[in-house]
This record gives sequence, C-alpha cells and structure tokens, in this order.
Amino acid sequence: MTESQAAERDTSPAPLARDLRSLGDRDLPSRTDTIGAALAGTIGGPVGRHALIGRTRFMTPLRVMMIIALVFLALGYSTKAACLQTTGTGTADQRVGNWENQRAYYELCYSDTVPLYTAELLNLGKFPYKSSWVETGGDGKPQTTYDGDPAVRYMEYPVLTGIYQYLSMTLAKTYTALTKLVAVPVIAEVVMFFNIAAFGLALAWLATLWATAMLAGSRRIWDAALVGACPIVIFQIFTNFDALATACTAGAMLAWARRRPVLAGALIGLGVAAKLYPLLLLIPLVLLAIRTGRVRAVGQTALAALATWLVVNLPVLLLFPRGWSEFFRLNTRRGDDMDSIYNVVKSFTGWRGFDPDLGFWQPPTVLNTVTASLFLVCCLGIGYVALTAARRPRVGQLAFLVVAAFLLTNKVWSPQFSLWLVPLAVLALPHRRILLAWMTIDMLVWVPRMLYLFGEQNKGLPEQAFTATVLLRDIAVVVLCALVIRQIYRPELDLVRAGGVVDDPAGGVFDRAPDAPPGWLRARLWPRDGVRAGPAREPDPAGV
Repeated sequence: MTESQAAERDTSPAPLARDLRSLGDRDLPSRTDTIGAALAGTIGGPVGRHALIGRTRFMTPLRVMMIIALVFLALGYSTKAACLQTTGTGTADQRVGNWENQRAYYELCYSDTVPLYTAELLNLGKFPYKSSWVETGGDGKPQTTYDGDPAVRYMEYPVLTGIYQYLSMTLAKTYTALTKLVAVPVIAEVVMFFNIAAFGLALAWLATLWATAMLAGSRRIWDAALVGACPIVIFQIFTNFDALATACTAGAMLAWARRRPVLAGALIGLGVAAKLYPLLLLIPLVLLAIRTGRVRAVGQTALAALATWLVVNLPVLLLFPRGWSEFFRLNTRRGDDMDSIYNVVKSFTGWRGFDPDLGFWQPPTVLNTVTASLFLVCCLGIGYVALTAARRPRVGQLAFLVVAAFLLTNKVWSPQFSLWLVPLAVLALPHRRILLAWMTIDMLVWVPRMLYLFGEQNKGLPEQAFTATVLLRDIAVVVLCALVIRQIYRPELDLVRAGGVVDDPAGGVFDRAPDAPPGWLRARLWPRDGVRAGPAREPDPAGV
C-alpha cells in the first residue's frame, strides 16, 4: 500500500469536529433513569459504556427532542380535531366549525381560539382595540354594568397577542379569498384561523424547547426532553396563545445565561406584551443581584424590558387607549376562576367567597387584595430563602418558585397557564419521574373540567369531581416547590450542581460570583455560612 493510499484510508469521510473530546460527564438517561432505560430498550438498549458521547453528527439530542416534541404537538392538534370539522354550505367565511350540542366539552376539544374569532369581531376583519361590542346576556339582550353603564367590551389580550390574532385572521381571510379564485379545499374560515394560529404556537413551543435545552447545557441537555414530551402539551398547547410568552421567557433566560442582559430585557418586554407573567422573571434576578452585588446587569435588563414593552404598546395606547386598557380592566373585575384554590374551597365548604353579591362587572376588591397580599408574602418568603441559603440558589430554581407562587395564590389559573411552569420546572428540578407525575396530574385536570362544563344533567360530572383534581394539582405543585427549596438548602442533592462541580449554568453574571450582600441588608438575611463564592469552573461547552 502506498503512502497516499494509507492517508486516504485514514481520512474521515466528513470533516472532523472542531472539538474531538468525548463529553464523558453528560447525563445519560438510558443508564441513569428508569424511564429512560425502559424507553431505550425499544431502540436497541442503553448507550454503550465506551461510546463517544457528543460526537453524533445528525441525530443530536436536540434534534431527537425536536422530533419528540413534534409528536406531542401532533397529539395536541389531534385533541382539538373534533372541533375543527367544517360544517355548513357556501363560501369559507359562511361555514363554521362543528360545535353543536356542546361538542367541545364531551369531545374534550375546546379551544379559546375558535369562539374568540367571532366574539372579538375578528371574523368581521375588525382591528383589535379599535372595535368594541356590548356584552349580551343569555337572553341575547345587551347588559349593563353594576353602575348602570353599557357593558362595552374590547379585545381582552395584551397587544402582542392581539396583533398575533389579527395577523392570523388576515391570513385566514386571504385563504378564503383564494378559495373563490382557484380550486382548493373550502375550509371554514374560523378553522383556518385556528390552523394558522396553531402553526405559530407550535413553532413557539419548539423555540421554548430549544432555549431550555441550551439552558440545561451540554452536560444535562436531556433534561429538556420533558419540555418536548410534556403531557400538558397534549391538551393545552392550542387552547390559548400562551406558547408565545413561554418562548419569550425561555429566550430571555437564555440571553441572561449568555450574559446579554439587554437582549434578555428585550425578550422579557416582548413576553409581557404577550402575557403578563414574564415580568415575574425580574424578581429572582433582583434577589440574586442583592446577594451578589451584580445590580448593573439587572438594571440593564429591567430598562430594556420597559423600553421594549413601551415600543410595542405605545402605538396602540396612543391610538386606542380605551381598547388598550381592556386587559387591565378585565383582570381587575374578574372573580375567582373555576380552577383557582378559592373556588376549590367554595366547592367543598359552601363558602360564598370574599366578595359575595357583587353586581355585574363589579371588581372583587377584597379578593384582589387577598391574592396580591398572599403573593407578596410568598415573594418575601422566597426572598428570605434566596438571601439566607448557604449556597446561592440557581436562577431557574427561584424563577420556578416565583411563578408557582403566583399561580397558586392567583384568582385565575386557566388550564393553559400550566405551560408556564414546564420549562422552569425542568430547569429547577430535573427529576424526570417526579416531573412526569406532576405533568400527568395537571394534564388530567382537563377531563373532569370539560365534563363538568358539559353539565351533570347531560351525564357529565359534578363540580366536586373537578375541583378535587384541581386540589390534587395544586398539592403536586406545592410538593415540587418543597423539593426545590430542599435542594436549595441541601445543594449536594441538586443534580444540576453535580455535587459542587457546577454552580449555575443559567446564572449569567451570577454564575460563580461571590456573595457580596450590601451593607444596608440586615445580618440575619446574610448567607448562613457567611460570604461564600461559587466554585470555579470552566465555561460550559454549550456556551451557557
């Protein structure tokens, strides 16, 4: 064999990777997790003991998780399919989805997207926040508020979500026009509106998965698999538009992890323009900034969030102030939702609530005060944990605790809100069996909820069959919070920290930062073991 032939034989058929090391410390679910090992048996068994980890060129962990996510998104679409059957005759804008005889409840296919298309005048091509209508009662007559004014309604969503609906409507109407020109399937316009909106929401959830995988880092990238394989997705991903906010939130956390505070703030601002909850991310950042003295970066994030939110909201605020403020008015006057802990108590005790006998649209002042106070108390407790734990908590841990506290104390916990917790739970407590148990309980709340709305008189379920599952879900979330707090105080149990080798892969400027509590902070709120620095460590290969 000539020298040139030997060189040709030893040459790789593809360019070699820049980094030729094997990622020997990566978590391997097929070996370390019971569920992972069982699933691996269907595709050839666990990874080999001498395998080169991290060297796969095509079927990388992220791509595998994306495929899994597509399967669950398809399941999510299938659960809504029964409500997407076109019925009626005429053109696409004259046809409707088949929701006859309360089909959405007994088929478990309800989605806010379909009724909102008509209720918020999108079917008429009206621009959100500019157009209004008068609320009607069950008899079809216009209603008046508790103070005698007409019950005038506007688009009830923040600006970014409202514009997203408007753009989806525009594309749906474009398809309707196309059906009149060429031979394409005639699909009810409202169904096409749902399909277009759902496509964007699916992309947003894939973005959420991607950002979560990057936050988990190369060593524990498989933690993000439960974002793709989340049972809650099956019923809730297309129930409303919350995936837009989860994508912004996960993206903001990734930008923070990569030490880009301005970009993190911009994404938080976009998230708040879609849903209010991304604003809660600032609470853990402020707490950790107090503990470490890294205030400047958090200030940049907060200012960028405010500026971005203003840029998105200001045009609508100036042109249509009455329509723009509807979201805030609606949240002020809403009572305790059927999925809230307050309704659970009412269901089992016969209690009439904090504000009985309110008039139509009269704000529940006492309930609003109680929910705000309880959330504030929870935040103070989380702040105490964040400042006094011997080892600084991770960003993901505190973010999960804050959002979970908000949902548990809030007067509204719509089923799709549980999607907010999914990426945060994966980052805070990467114990797959525990998380899967909570996700399954949360997913199953949907079934008695729909059957309760269907009506006991229609062979549905009584109220307490539903509220019992809500209570079980709340208990499961409380248990998750307790486990996260336990790992904050006992960091040696934290799988992410790997027995002290790692500090906080998603921490950004907080990662490996020494504690530096300010002088004005009382000594009782200093870390229990005094000022301590995080462990030194090389930057994560994934760049986070």
